Amino acid sequence: MTPATAGPVEEFATGLRTTRVRRTPDGRHEWWHGPGTGRHDPPAAPLAPAVPAHTAGARLVVPRPVEGGLAYLADGPYSAAAWLRDPRPAVRLLLAHALAGAGEALRDLHASAVPDGAGVPPALARLRSFLDRGAEGGVAGPHTPRTASSAPATAPHAPAAAPYAPAVVRLREHAARVWGPARLDRLRSWCAELTEPGGTVLVHGFASLGALIPPLRRGPVALLTGEDLGAARPELDLGWLLGDLAELDWAVPVSAHLDGPELPRVLLDAYGSGADRDLTGRAAVVRIAAHTRDFAAYCGWSDELADYTAFIADLIDEEGRRAVLGGATP
Repeated sequence: MTPATAGPVEEFATGLRTTRVRRTPDGRHEWWHGPGTGRHDPPAAPLAPAVPAHTAGARLVVPRPVEGGLAYLADGPYSAAAWLRDPRPAVRLLLAHALAGAGEALRDLHASAVPDGAGVPPALARLRSFLDRGAEGGVAGPHTPRTASSAPATAPHAPAAAPYAPAVVRLREHAARVWGPARLDRLRSWCAELTEPGGTVLVHGFASLGALIPPLRRGPVALLTGEDLGAARPELDLGWLLGDLAELDWAVPVSAHLDGPELPRVLLDAYGSGADRDLTGRAAVVRIAAHTRDFAAYCGWSDELADYTAFIADLIDEEGRRAVLGGATP
């Protein structure tokens, strides 16, 4: 079974990352990440040795250096972000299986020792910089507004590509008007809450539907892991996935009305106890805000960013509860 709405992904790029998905001779798929059009330094995953080799549920796939980039091996050519746009009922079960696997694997990752050198995950650091100053850092997320891509896009602290820097400034000015000082302060406080000392663990840093690869036929679910590892509250990783689900249900509501498992509940139930549901909802809002800022930084301005800004204002007001509740408005 392949997605009904998309053909195989071979190559796509943003200003930060080029992604190629290639079939290997043994029938698996190599996901290769290299520099994008606005970046020259290769991606790196210095904390990857800290990732446990064996986890329950999904496999945390770490990369190896290949051809000036990083290559991950998975058993599918499509991400969960791509599958989510497929309206067939069986896809809902496929996604539920993948999200359950991600929840179990993240629980094991969060139980691992935090290595020396683990800092604030890059995506969170980029958003904090944007909220404070608005003009530094950026990376396109695993799906662009209104369009679900099939690969994650994450990176170290890299400046916005020069052609898109004005888009970041424009978005910051627009967001400041729409959100107002109170909402901006809430977002800042949530970013700080996610890295409070004493509660941090080793986190994926950009757990997303674009990094979650269900097998095409047989094999384990893969969660591409390494480039964004850091130290934060475990709710960050859960919120990142729930934020993806909430965003896609809003922007491309194809699967929102299908019968089948409630995907946010599947993820949270698989993860189990130990995560604060309220903080997880706030982390989901942080994820969507980060993606909106990242899109401007490495794809440029789109009028749809104004729609996203209004959507985020509503999410801030409800503290992300709809993300945890599966799309229902509290």
